[in-house]
Amino acid sequence: MPEIVNFVNHGAAAITPAITERVLKLLPQWKLEFTQIYAPLFPHLVDQLELLADAVEDTLEGAYKDLPYSALAQAVFALIYAHKKVGIIPDSVLNLGRADDSSIVRAVLIQNEKAFAIYAAVQNRSWSGITVAP
Repeated sequence: MPEIVNFVNHGAAAITPAITERVLKLLPQWKLEFTQIYAPLFPHLVDQLELLADAVEDTLEGAYKDLPYSALAQAVFALIYAHKKVGIIPDSVLNLGRADDSSIVRAVLIQNEKAFAIYAAVQNRSWSGITVAP
């Protein structure tokens, strides 16, 4: 997974405040799209994306102020990546199309486990229900 972590960190380094503002405007639509993901091999992916989207939204709107900027930037990168239909593995590839999305989301959650666990607790969400599992 070190290659995925490097990919996430490199992508997150390019996230600017302007990008986060554009993503914030698109998040309501993306959250609806994420609920439609069918990925039985990655049963936690939708919940993980929802947590990241909520954390980004709450942070950028000022409702939550304790998420480190590095975690925010990585979450924004993961959301952008998951929204795109073409990635390392195109979403159209049967059974594996979301493997790259899941790996990227998990890399963000694993690297920032403490920060997102705290966010989940503040939101009364079960961190163990979200997990860092695929």
